[in-house]
Amino acid sequence: MTMMLDKEAREDLIERGYSRRQLAKVAALIGAGAAIHEMLAAPAFAQQQAARGIKGAVRIGSNECWTGPFPSGVDAIAKAGAVGNWYDPDNYRGDLVSTIAKVEGIPEAQVMLWPGSGGPLVSTVAAYCSPTKGLVTADPTFESAWRTADYLKAPIAKAPQAVGKGHDVKAMLAANPNAGLYYICTPNNPTGTITPIADIKWLLDNKPADSMLLVDEAYIHFSDAPSAASLIGNRKDIIVMRTFSKLFGMAGIRLGLTFADPEVQKRLMLFGPSAGGLSITAMACGNAVYPEAALIKARRDEMIAARDQTIAWLTKKGIEVQPGSEANMFMVNWKKPAKEMQAALLASPEKVQIGRNWPIWPNVSRVTVGSAEDMTKFCAAVDKVYKA
Repeated sequence: MTMMLDKEAREDLIERGYSRRQLAKVAALIGAGAAIHEMLAAPAFAQQQAARGIKGAVRIGSNECWTGPFPSGVDAIAKAGAVGNWYDPDNYRGDLVSTIAKVEGIPEAQVMLWPGSGGPLVSTVAAYCSPTKGLVTADPTFESAWRTADYLKAPIAKAPQAVGKGHDVKAMLAANPNAGLYYICTPNNPTGTITPIADIKWLLDNKPADSMLLVDEAYIHFSDAPSAASLIGNRKDIIVMRTFSKLFGMAGIRLGLTFADPEVQKRLMLFGPSAGGLSITAMACGNAVYPEAALIKARRDEMIAARDQTIAWLTKKGIEVQPGSEANMFMVNWKKPAKEMQAALLASPEKVQIGRNWPIWPNVSRVTVGSAEDMTKFCAAVDKVYKA
């Protein structure tokens, strides 16, 4: 298995304190490709399977978009599919990188394409964590980074996040002042809350010089918050990650991005998943939808209207909703085990599939914002099954 790692990667891992026996675990992880989640903890994988869409259900459990790509993207997929006999018939990769760089106002050399967002998360943990250099995250947050760190036996520190707030960056630094990687998800999954750019900059300027800051902006297009990409400049200690899986409605098409200094991107690729790759249909779709500013705003506004209307209904009914979400999700405190409400809503006539809870808040469910019709059915189901 270690043959999947090239000489430079193996030497890098050994220098950071990994034993030669541990190299096999790293090699297995980065060689997993699309099956990467199955390599991680079995309970986590079971949770992921439980969140998969159920036929006939109202699917508001996995933060997927309620609709597919913009029409321009669907048209681009069809055109690319017609020349699918070629690996890259017309510089699809170069065109997409150029489009992204122009929209973001950053150099093309800072843009790296990935088949989804799972790969760069795993690669970043492998590149910057070690048996002595750990990971720091908020709690609750997206768990892929800490599952990977746990699999690699790197130390993990979690800083509890206050209800309705972004990450407590000072608490994160205090949790491990000598970590290898600090992970910020903003808007955060599952809370949807924003970590202010000033707080991100504070952590960037106060963390150890040899550590990395990873800012996960998977849900940034649902918010008006500024991107941390503006902090990159000439720095080599920050990575900003994006995905097309959320607002762009491309979760099944698999396309993700990292923004970072070219030397950092090169390091990530040392530990990049060796299986899988980018399809020309994904790149063509991404190139078509990324500049669609007016459609992005319209879809964001549609989501906000559905979210606000649903939260207002829940609040009127006396159900606590955590404040501050700027993404296509919100957290509902049922004041009883969230798993029970999740099961009851799925068993209702409306058959509504909401998200799960996080261990730190066992009575709180994450609910994805779907279409207006989806959220009407969610409210109807709650009205039937909820007892204060």
